[in-house]
Amino acid sequence: MTTVAAYAAPSAKAPLERTTIERRQVREFDVLIDIKFAGICHSDIHQAREGWGEAIFPMVPGHEIAGVVTEVGPGVTKFAVGDRVGVGCMVDSCRECDNCKAGLEQYCTGGGMVGTYNAVDKDGETTYGGYAEKIVVDENYVVRIPEGLALDVAAPLLCAGITTYSPLKHWNAGPGKKVAVLGLGGLGHMGVKIAHALGAEVTVLSQSLRKKDDGLKLGAAHYYATSDPETFKELAGSFDIILSTVSAPLDLDAYLALLKTDGAFVNVGAPEEPVALNLFSVIGGRKTLAGSGIGGIQETQDMLDFCAEHGFGAEIELISASEINEAYERVLASDVRYRFVIDTTTI
Repeated sequence: MTTVAAYAAPSAKAPLERTTIERRQVREFDVLIDIKFAGICHSDIHQAREGWGEAIFPMVPGHEIAGVVTEVGPGVTKFAVGDRVGVGCMVDSCRECDNCKAGLEQYCTGGGMVGTYNAVDKDGETTYGGYAEKIVVDENYVVRIPEGLALDVAAPLLCAGITTYSPLKHWNAGPGKKVAVLGLGGLGHMGVKIAHALGAEVTVLSQSLRKKDDGLKLGAAHYYATSDPETFKELAGSFDIILSTVSAPLDLDAYLALLKTDGAFVNVGAPEEPVALNLFSVIGGRKTLAGSGIGGIQETQDMLDFCAEHGFGAEIELISASEINEAYERVLASDVRYRFVIDTTTI
């Protein structure tokens, strides 16, 4: 075991504090990564504050990890010391179920994927995430960060990037498609960039017009305020895909009315409370109400390569580890443009 410094939540809703954790020794197929940057995802806050249910404490959050390989096990073939790599939301799965074999490890049916943190691995050990100096991960759950992407702007792609890329690809966003991105935050801003790069006509739906200039610069062709009732009248029946990145409960019936026939409303934001739905909102127009969770390992690599090819990463605000608790409050206040990234050398 190796002792490393980290920032952890000692209990639910408690401020994160500096501590030390144990990482396992490098095994045959393991990669030891010096973490350089770790993004702060809203999921980190949900879990550290038990918004999604009972969690494991102490908790070291962080599943947007970018770093450099410093050691590899004797059986490793995919990576070498010095490689620039990333780790996303999972560090293992059963590898044997149909989903795992199909590259859909995030939907593993053989016991479920093992989360990068707030999970228990196959050895019965609690997993700790990226708010730390180092991490040890099986090579099959590590991805390569292309040279065209700086590590700091690449880190949020390991969750925010893949979480938006996967459904946009699955529902065939591209030329001739009208895509609305609901919410312009950490996930939403990546949704706009990716949908635009895929060739879709992109509209941002946000509570206000406060970020309109940003949305247009990121690639949106249109920007509307959802606080204005006229928006729902003007845009009725407009979109092939609505990608909802918000974690607040919504009036689903109102948003489903914005879809064309056969359109899809896809949730990647996860409210802590249940939401109501009138089924006639999907029956009329043969509409789809769907959800999507991150992406598989190969798809995550495809996403990184796509972003590098198109020359963009996340829009970030770099912070020191001592600013994590303040950053959490600012995320909740929507006061970040658009992703906080921790410089883990400050841990």
